[in-house]
Amino acid sequence: MSQAKRALVTGGAGFLGSHLCGRLMDEGLEVVCMDNLITGSLDNIESYFGRDGFTFVQHDVTNFIHVPGKLDYILHFASPASPIDYLKLPIQTLKVGSLGTLKAIGLAKSKGARFLLASTSETYGDPLVHPQPEDYWGNVNPVGPRGVYDEAKRFAEAATMAYHRHHGVDTRIVRIFNTYGPRMRAGDGRVVPAFICQALAGKPLTAFGDGSQTRSFCYVADLIEGIWRLLNSDYVDPMNIGNPAEMTVLEFAKEIIRITGSASEIAFEPLPEDDPKVRQPDIALARKVLGWEPQVLLADGLKDTIEFFANGPKPAE
Repeated sequence: MSQAKRALVTGGAGFLGSHLCGRLMDEGLEVVCMDNLITGSLDNIESYFGRDGFTFVQHDVTNFIHVPGKLDYILHFASPASPIDYLKLPIQTLKVGSLGTLKAIGLAKSKGARFLLASTSETYGDPLVHPQPEDYWGNVNPVGPRGVYDEAKRFAEAATMAYHRHHGVDTRIVRIFNTYGPRMRAGDGRVVPAFICQALAGKPLTAFGDGSQTRSFCYVADLIEGIWRLLNSDYVDPMNIGNPAEMTVLEFAKEIIRITGSASEIAFEPLPEDDPKVRQPDIALARKVLGWEPQVLLADGLKDTIEFFANGPKPAE
């Protein structure tokens, strides 16, 4: 039997999950990638099928998960993760955050595996504290349309900590802020692919409200590095991984237009309900515990992402 460490990545055919699978294999791990392909795509993991130690399993993790053999790590990334997805799939979003988390962490308990939960900055809701530190409990509307995602992730965090405290499961929780890069889905409703695809097509860039709401964009390679360090750390409580370089959506739209050289203009539409007005991670904890901070400049990361949308394969919408 192979002596290599072995990891299960749920949601492994998604944007973040697929990059994570690649990083884990680059670090010498065998990887079981599990996805039901509701929002993930085989295009994202196509290049991995020829690699030793990679296995793909099509499965819905809200059902019982069976993975034969040892598992050293379980990284739970399965979930719709963009507003368009979790508004279209509200019940599935709630189920994967609740039942899916319980199934995945139950497997971690039975295998003696370290469990890492992919949580989100959305646990902070429309924050009243800015920037957002890990000890802020958030301002979430539990019955609003975004609540299906926000509360599913908050439940997932509670479940993870309960299994850690009650059953001694070795757990990690990463709160992921706005991340961008190759393999994002065109048409998934997130601002990065939306603006890039609109700019490349010469269409108006759609900003909601007056565009004054802020976001902080982290390149995917930086995020994956932070997750890798967290996975290998001894830190148990939630940790923000994101880029603290905050900008308004309007500023971001102008940057996309500048880099693409597009003649697009900016169009404004009504702000969706419960859309966060600000979003900026406090990463003092990640700097202290992991020695991590983002390295990729926005302009450089956007060039790679724009090139992907302009020339690369487009995962199915």
